[in-house]
Amino acid sequence: MKSSLKTMPTDGGDASGRILRTILIVDDSRAQRKILGAQLLRAGYSVVEAATADEALVLCQSLLPDLVISDWMMPGMSGLDFCKALREIGSAHYIYFILLTSKHESAEIARGLDVGADDFLTKPVNGDELRARIVAGTRILRMERELKEKNLLLSSALKELQRLYDSVDRDLKEARKLQQSLVRERYRDFGNADISLLLRPSGHVGGDLVGFFPINPQRVGVYSIDVSGHGITSALMTARLAGYLSGSSPDQNLALVQADTGGFDALAPEILAERLNRVILNDMQVESYVTLAYADLNLETGDVSLVQAGHPYPAIQRSGGMIEYLGRGGLPVGLFDFATYERVEARLAPGDRLFLMSDGVTEAENTGGLPLGEDGLADIMKRCADLRGPAYVEALLWHLSGYATDEFVDDVSAALVEFRGP
Repeated sequence: MKSSLKTMPTDGGDASGRILRTILIVDDSRAQRKILGAQLLRAGYSVVEAATADEALVLCQSLLPDLVISDWMMPGMSGLDFCKALREIGSAHYIYFILLTSKHESAEIARGLDVGADDFLTKPVNGDELRARIVAGTRILRMERELKEKNLLLSSALKELQRLYDSVDRDLKEARKLQQSLVRERYRDFGNADISLLLRPSGHVGGDLVGFFPINPQRVGVYSIDVSGHGITSALMTARLAGYLSGSSPDQNLALVQADTGGFDALAPEILAERLNRVILNDMQVESYVTLAYADLNLETGDVSLVQAGHPYPAIQRSGGMIEYLGRGGLPVGLFDFATYERVEARLAPGDRLFLMSDGVTEAENTGGLPLGEDGLADIMKRCADLRGPAYVEALLWHLSGYATDEFVDDVSAALVEFRGP
């Protein structure tokens, strides 16, 4: 192999701080190689020579030059074929390729660009033009090196982010199980009435909560809560609220008070909403707020006292199929310290249903962006009228999924009370 390496003594840069580049000259003319090599050495570059394209291919794989200056017309493999072969081999870093040619036709130059050449020099080579073309190539290489380093840093950062994401994803999956466990019972038969619950977060964890708790043998409390926002903060707040409305720890339940008879009584629904409002504003001191529908049901008479605090209107489905909506809207809980709330009264007859739901139900949108709304919900409830208990809420969710053909963008939750009467 007839090749040589010539370089000026250097500590890695010249007086101007420029990084020295290794340049491979490929030409079957020894005289042409010497002329080009002398010009490049004077400019401070390391120079490697090769007499044929085959020699040059081997050198490119072992020495990894930064720039290649190759004659177009050579015996054996031409400079054009050499460029194509070099690009097919690839290398650890990009090699800037300049073709020496006497061709001026645009079609020939286009061929060179197609196979991977970066620039062209016309023979005989002018020294100033040669140095200018190499400086331009050096700028391209510097940008390529910098981009590669940034890509390596970005790749490393993405791997770290992926590791963190996988860790958070595992934690959120466990958190979802814990949040689902807040609703321990999805169905209970109270004798005179059945209560069924639905909880479907839109993500790993959500901000909806539904539940019920016995007040005394004659009464039961049922609630539907929606914490503003989504994600971890909302999920933690639902856990806190679940403790405040716990059926298993009545002494910690904010709705319950000791009765004179030794058992428990319950605060009026509007008083409970005011109490929760103070707790969220004064004790929790978070930016989130809550919408709430809470009903106090008398299991013997079917009388219902409820409060609606920024939540969708509770619905009553009469035994004959007619749908009625209750409430007047009301302010959310935990947003204004001056908020007051109204009590709404209703009575369930045997065979009637009371339905409390989050806005993930009524605001579910179809492909045209149209929300389900109260009329759409009434239509779905009528379709499910022949079903009872968990089968009713599952069928309602199925119909809702059919309406909102995309994945639910909000949490979906509901509490269904079916009154049988004494």
